Amino acid sequence: MPYLIDGHNLIPKLGFRLDDPDDEIKLGNILQDFARIKRQQVEVYFDGAPAGQAGPRKLGTVKAYFIRRGQTADSAIRARLNSMGKSAKNWTVISSDREVQNAARVNRASFFSSEEFVQQIKVTLREGMTSASGEPHISSQDVDEWMKIFNGGE
Repeated sequence: MPYLIDGHNLIPKLGFRLDDPDDEIKLGNILQDFARIKRQQVEVYFDGAPAGQAGPRKLGTVKAYFIRRGQTADSAIRARLNSMGKSAKNWTVISSDREVQNAARVNRASFFSSEEFVQQIKVTLREGMTSASGEPHISSQDVDEWMKIFNGGE
């Protein structure tokens, strides 16, 4: 199932700081690996974009939506779900926000809290580190970086 992700809701659950100017890029890097391993479409929504920086962007295979100040990622996710109609049931929403989860429920989409999704990311990245032959899919530097992140240090 493809994913709709509330980015700023997920960032602190991964141990990143929201006041880090690179927090969205760091999350984007993790989501790129996750999407590649899962072979799923990922859309991530970030609110608070300054004037002139709002709009969609590609972060590798991940589509990121930067929502302008005065609007929220939550409302953008709800609007996206509503625009999908019946196909929303094929998507999974990631957010710990109850309103976003309710929008997923109303539109019959699956949903997970950000905390639950962090566990899925860990498992997926761990499994994706090696192929059936035991050869790494990602560099040892990437593995070290992910392990630091998931073990609580940066």
